[in-house]
Amino acid sequence: MPFDAMKGLKEALVIREERHNRVEKRELSEDTIEYISSILGRVEIGMEAEVLHYRAYHEVVSKGYVKAIDFTHKYLLLGSEKVYFDNIYDIKLRET
Repeated sequence: MPFDAMKGLKEALVIREERHNRVEKRELSEDTIEYISSILGRVEIGMEAEVLHYRAYHEVVSKGYVKAIDFTHKYLLLGSEKVYFDNIYDIKLRET
């Protein structure tokens, strides 16, 4: 078993790097909001989607198949990830 002279250093560095890479949520223009809304109106269960969205102080890209879309609670279930409409920056659909 390797010796770790500075126990906990790796974990502390990972936490510090994560904090350093945080970003604030962007405000979208009305045109962008309308564009995203029009795309969401075409989404169907089973479609493949790629979504750029905000999650936990980071901008991330999630890819997968749409398992559910809930217009009441305003979220898209992409694989096992729930993406709220208000956090979406861009969305691309591929019909299968």
